[in-house]
Amino acid sequence: MDTKLAVFALGGINEIGKNMYVIQYEDDIVVVDCGSKFPDESLLGVDLIIQDITYLKEHRENVRALIVTHGHEDHIGGIPYFLKQMNVPVYATRLTLGLIELRLKEHGLLRDTKLTLIDGDSTVDLGTISATFFKTNHSIPDCLGIAFETPEGTVVHTGDFKFDLTPVNDDYADLHKMAEIGKKGVLLLLSESTNAERPGFSQSERVVGKHIADAFREAEGKIFISTFASNVHRVQQIIEAAQMTNRKIALLGRSMVNVVSVADELGYLDIPEDMLIEPQEVDQMDPENVVVICTGSQGEPMAALSRLSTNNFRQVSVYPGDTVIFASSPIPGNEKSVSRIIDNLYRLGAKVIYGTGGATGMHVSGHAYREELKLMLSLMKPTYFIPIHGEYRMLQLHKEMAESIGVESENIFILNNGDVLDIHEGVARQTRNVEAGNVFVDGLGIGDVGKVVLRDRKLLSEEGMLIIVVSMSKGDGRIISNPDTISRGFVYERDANELYKEVNELVVSTIKEAKPSTRYRRNDMKHAIRKAVEKLLYTRTKRRPMILPFIIEI
Repeated sequence: MDTKLAVFALGGINEIGKNMYVIQYEDDIVVVDCGSKFPDESLLGVDLIIQDITYLKEHRENVRALIVTHGHEDHIGGIPYFLKQMNVPVYATRLTLGLIELRLKEHGLLRDTKLTLIDGDSTVDLGTISATFFKTNHSIPDCLGIAFETPEGTVVHTGDFKFDLTPVNDDYADLHKMAEIGKKGVLLLLSESTNAERPGFSQSERVVGKHIADAFREAEGKIFISTFASNVHRVQQIIEAAQMTNRKIALLGRSMVNVVSVADELGYLDIPEDMLIEPQEVDQMDPENVVVICTGSQGEPMAALSRLSTNNFRQVSVYPGDTVIFASSPIPGNEKSVSRIIDNLYRLGAKVIYGTGGATGMHVSGHAYREELKLMLSLMKPTYFIPIHGEYRMLQLHKEMAESIGVESENIFILNNGDVLDIHEGVARQTRNVEAGNVFVDGLGIGDVGKVVLRDRKLLSEEGMLIIVVSMSKGDGRIISNPDTISRGFVYERDANELYKEVNELVVSTIKEAKPSTRYRRNDMKHAIRKAVEKLLYTRTKRRPMILPFIIEI
């Protein structure tokens, strides 16, 4: 098969997070989004998860651009790490560019990066690929879908979207342009699947504003309200509710301060003069005159709300009678940590408004529900379809929806990251793969934490460690002094003297019984000690700590 058009994902196609999609026609490659994903509790010490871009590095001379659909972390969080390895032009809308610039400044990349502003009316020519755009609604302003014109046909990427017919900023999705694109003919559609399980239509963001205003009118003490920093529409509605109830606003959390600063500077927020106060001023004012907007709605341990719930925020405190509002729904997997914070807030005597968005009215999703997903499919009328941005069950449900509106079952592809859909002369096939996977960011290290390191961290966290230090003669390999055993996280040393004595005796006997050839090969000797001690400890304790023998040659 003489392939010319190839479409695949290096992240985000069968997961929610670290989005990165690749459109390639002959020698021209365009990358869509470059997000990051936060690790779960099994990835000990890992700060961030990004994509494996081995394929792009191998074809770096063919990568024409990175186009970003919107400014959420799962779409822009990996950009600094990507640009450190591949300096390509970046195209994005005003707010998205502003948020990208923040990250590039932190990494010292802003001066060397070419950033180009686009909007719904832009056209970008990238070799044999031409990109046009259409406006969509989401939980952050300035979101775009992309239509890639190629000699093989049109490939459409929706980005994250919903159809909000009464958007807070009156910036409506461009339904007419979507319909025009569909009328001309769409070869392949990539559409997000996050809410494929939810029937009907999503609610408008304006619904949340009414509930926030009602809660503000009823509150007596300070109000703490936690939401995603990037949900600029919701922040604007909080500002309007605060103005209505004559309250000043303090911002807690680095991401909240940064996003509000950028959004205000670019005109996406309307903040009355003198409304913002510093955190240290909060406890100096009458409680009924203050609103605190903070990060941490997902239970992040170091975020502002978590620290407030344990009275561990230096400048601000939660007192009995204060109201705390969770203007969000817990992301699956975060329920336990969110519940812990709620319990702590109740212990402080606060009134807490929490629960799913539908239960409290304090949150609506930024992602399309089932009927909206069907509407997008109906507007685009694709020949081929790839459901993206969802867990497997969501992709499968989205596939069934596509079939229900007329897409042929054999023309729908549920792919994994790295699976390549090749299209030639109107025929699509999935027969090959490129390298794709997770790269872990740990501090300043990128990709230097792998399975072995994570396995060791898990072992240390569960079983602890035992260090055995032995001094041996370099000349004849005899033991100069008795072994010294130290443990951390294994057993309490004062209660383990007999066990450590037995370990030390075993180490001495293991060395003495070793063959001369083994005794002089230090790695072999360490292995013999580790194996013998591991067997003894499991027999005595049924535990397997990490055992680290050190041989000091004198």
